[in-house]
Amino acid sequence: MQEVIARPTADGRPVPAGLLYGLRVLVTAQAAGLIVAASFAGQAVRGGEALAETHVMAGMVVHLIALLQVVAAVLVWRPGRGAGWPALASLGLLLIGLGQHFSWEMLGTHVPSGLTLFGLVVAVLIWAWSSRAAVRRS
Repeated sequence: MQEVIARPTADGRPVPAGLLYGLRVLVTAQAAGLIVAASFAGQAVRGGEALAETHVMAGMVVHLIALLQVVAAVLVWRPGRGAGWPALASLGLLLIGLGQHFSWEMLGTHVPSGLTLFGLVVAVLIWAWSSRAAVRRS
């Protein structure tokens, strides 16, 4: 018995490769940026004003990547006819990331929302690099 991984759509075409590749690159960059920002945060907690500033700068780069990722995810969803939830998750990444920027003094909020960022980015990252990402909606 064969397992069906992706069901074909009426037109049989996948999500445009350029749109999907752009999203893959951006979500990978965001995951890497979050890891870098988190490592600077850990070092800044041990002491180091310069590392705290570097953590803020890394966070700003992550915000920029998140904004571009929202655009790419919407393009995969709407004209690309791909899944819509990655666009919503990418918007959540942007909004939670911006909340991170303004809650840096409240570690009780900053740390849990940082963990939420990692969870969302991993979910989108796994989906984007899976074969399911190329399947068009009917």
